[in-house]
Amino acid sequence: MKIEQQLTEAVVAALRTLYGQEPEAAQVQLQKTKKEFEGHLTLVVFPFLRLSRKKPEETAGEIGRFLKENTDIVADYNVIKGFLNLTVSASKWVELLSDIHADARYGLTAPTAESPLVMIEYSSPNTNKPLHLGHVRNNLLGWAVAQIAEANGNRVVKTNIVNDRGIHICKSMLAWQKYGNGETPETSGKKGDHLIGDYYVAFDKHYREQVRELAARFEAEEGLDAEAAKTKAEREAPLMREAREMLVRWEHNDPEVRTLWRRMNEWVYAGFDETYKALGVSFDKIYYESDTYLEGKEKVVEGLQKGLFFKKEDGSVWADLTKNGLDEKLLLRSDGTSVYMTQDIGTAKLRFQDFPIDKMIYVVGNEQNYHFQVLSILLDELGFEWGKSLVHFSYGMVELPNGKMKSREGTVVDADELVAEMIAQARRTVDEAGKFEDMSEEEKQEVARIVGMGALKYFLLKVDARKNMLFNPEESIDFNGNTGPFIQYTYARIRSILRKAADQGLDYSNLGNGVTELSRKEEELVQHVADFAAVVRQAGQDYSPSAIANYCYDLVKEYNQFYHDFSVLREKNEALRNFRLVLSANVAKVVREGMNLLGIEMPERM
Repeated sequence: MKIEQQLTEAVVAALRTLYGQEPEAAQVQLQKTKKEFEGHLTLVVFPFLRLSRKKPEETAGEIGRFLKENTDIVADYNVIKGFLNLTVSASKWVELLSDIHADARYGLTAPTAESPLVMIEYSSPNTNKPLHLGHVRNNLLGWAVAQIAEANGNRVVKTNIVNDRGIHICKSMLAWQKYGNGETPETSGKKGDHLIGDYYVAFDKHYREQVRELAARFEAEEGLDAEAAKTKAEREAPLMREAREMLVRWEHNDPEVRTLWRRMNEWVYAGFDETYKALGVSFDKIYYESDTYLEGKEKVVEGLQKGLFFKKEDGSVWADLTKNGLDEKLLLRSDGTSVYMTQDIGTAKLRFQDFPIDKMIYVVGNEQNYHFQVLSILLDELGFEWGKSLVHFSYGMVELPNGKMKSREGTVVDADELVAEMIAQARRTVDEAGKFEDMSEEEKQEVARIVGMGALKYFLLKVDARKNMLFNPEESIDFNGNTGPFIQYTYARIRSILRKAADQGLDYSNLGNGVTELSRKEEELVQHVADFAAVVRQAGQDYSPSAIANYCYDLVKEYNQFYHDFSVLREKNEALRNFRLVLSANVAKVVREGMNLLGIEMPERM
């Protein structure tokens, strides 16, 4: 039983005995004692003055005296006005640590067959380009949110919706047809997603050239101003016209276009799979917009027939959301083609058919806030039980020191290149720190991978997801400060201590029996370890991977202070040595579990 719970029950018993009345447990307010005062937990006594009919100081003194004399929880107390500062006895800290030690998965709740089913969508790549830094943040956040949800006892389905249709896909296809000369991943030596991404950039390059030439001609021949000429040129550029024609052909199942589309998408999927594997993320179910858009059109037509939507004179279908304080939303264009909203409705339909979803979480950037506000309303109107309560996990953008990323211009930070560079940088940093010494080359490279990926993931996850962030990889690989490698190094240090204990034949299974006194630092460290369960719960409620990340950092920072001030293996008192070994083991256990929720591996040696 938690110390706070034991104390709460003891306070209720004290009030019953002292004043002949029993308060509600909710009235017993315990908080951590401020550092400038002696004690661990502070009881606010003001709610009990109507029971005692005495002054705050007198009431606090009577309760404190009763707890010290009649329980084994309180070793001492002091009174500051209406606040009773309680010092918890050493035996209770040992008991608390013993309970944590006995629970191999402390702080984590295993789902059951009856647990709520939570579906989490993340990644959402386009098949016209490789994954970039923004996708990396999305994937890492999605994976962490899923892990945290499962750690809170939910059944979780991790899902991906691949944007494999639309004008942008046609741009890459058309550019490959025109400029590719039959190039393939095999002939070029490039990953498929990179190859296709090159042609997306090529399309934009040639398209801009056409726009410049046409705009100049329209200005000269038709007397249009620069802006009007550019607008007309963008509309009439031959490349864009061909891309639109290709899209229409695709939607009409043209065999030639569909064959090319399937071939190029397979190249991309193979490339994506490599990147996902390197990032350590996966999915239980992948949906494709090429399948979902038709389902969405069906639901829109159904909604139109039921009077939920309306049709304009040009044949386009709209939802009137003015009653919700919003505007009108296009669902089907006049030519019958679908929009993103239509596709999302179709995807929702398929997901609801496939799974009995209790909650749906979309991990999508904050530029789509309005989209998901609208989607929630539409899904609710169309009869999806979870529509109204869908969660848009809205996160901020990743920016670079030199500005925002632009995929059309080829100025993105490529995910594969980023992963490779992080691992290479980790290898250099660890080499320079002399931490490899007696490792084999294979082990060195594996540690470099774990450290490099840990640095990347932690850097992107420690920041509140709702905020925009500036990415600077050089700051992430550091063995000091709030970084992944700092946490990993502390974990490896603890594992080294425990291996030495095993080599010495030390048996610390008899946890601290005989420990009568602990330092404040040891007590604080036990409490910090115990807090893990509450942190996991709160992170689940708030959808906050950063809360887990910063908890792990604070814990290892405290452990390092403890390790600096106190001996573990060289402690002469056997009971105290055993206590410190068990404390160290459980710091490592909780840190490993916490970092695992973030998808970060922990090295046994560094």
